[in-house]
Amino acid sequence: MTRITRGLLLCLALLAGRGALAQPDGMLAGNLSSVGSDTLANLMALWAQDFSQHYPNVNLQIQAAGSSTAPTALAAGAAQLGPMSRPMKAAEVSAFEHRYGYAPLAVPVAVDALVVLVHQDNPLRGLNLQQLDRIFSATRRCGESQPLTRWGELGLRGDWATRSLQRFGRNSASGTYGYFKLRALCGGDFMPRVNELPGSASVVQAVAGSLNGIGYASIGFRASGVRLLPLAESGEDYVAPTAANVRNDRYPLSRYLYIYINKAPHQPLEPLTAAFLDRVLSTPGQSLVNHDGYLPLPPAALQKTRQALGLPPLAPATVQ
Repeated sequence: MTRITRGLLLCLALLAGRGALAQPDGMLAGNLSSVGSDTLANLMALWAQDFSQHYPNVNLQIQAAGSSTAPTALAAGAAQLGPMSRPMKAAEVSAFEHRYGYAPLAVPVAVDALVVLVHQDNPLRGLNLQQLDRIFSATRRCGESQPLTRWGELGLRGDWATRSLQRFGRNSASGTYGYFKLRALCGGDFMPRVNELPGSASVVQAVAGSLNGIGYASIGFRASGVRLLPLAESGEDYVAPTAANVRNDRYPLSRYLYIYINKAPHQPLEPLTAAFLDRVLSTPGQSLVNHDGYLPLPPAALQKTRQALGLPPLAPATVQ
């Protein structure tokens, strides 16, 4: 069983334990608040625009300062929706449980991949995860003791050999930061020389503007001026960050994106939340995932997620 599949099955199992039929309401009105991921900011805005066309009397506010802001807002009741580009940490779940007596619910809404990018003129063929650890980590927990500081240490010749790497990444409020730290740094610490930026778009722009730049970002923020590197687990072949490789879980840095919600076990979804998730997990909602550069949920997972939330099934012909 693949890593990304295990994560999805766990989410679906938890969702199934909360099931109760949501009651649709065509006359919904009120306020809906979302606090969380910067990675999901644009996609949440697209979903909000779609939602407002169907529920014009619902006011939806979106704050996207980073995934780490979602657990606090949900626990405080300051938001009904908590978009996150990583699973909640044990301490974040515990704080929520302490207040409500049950855990927050993770709803998978899209598939993403973290990409490692270099300047478009950089000839580097690819990297393995241990090399990423040596480039970005101060502690190097993945097995190699020496850092990599020059492009020549990665096999580049000529003028490239003596050039120093210029590192760009996300700040610590970001779920992208946390996921990269866990998967590429084996849970180690980033070195101080990594330039921390507030969003994936900023990372892409910084690398595009620096011949010696290297950074990591969500695949949804691809742009001109950079090249996405194929990655490899140690001892394995390089795998390019294509949709097919992410979907098949061959690419090493694939992940799910989530919206966390406050849902008591065996109770129906709150009507505003139910209506929003119904649109997100609809065929048009998942088409917006594609539009924003991410991958929609696999059809079977989409149907199971809807069922577990008490949402009506989609017609088979509409699920792609």
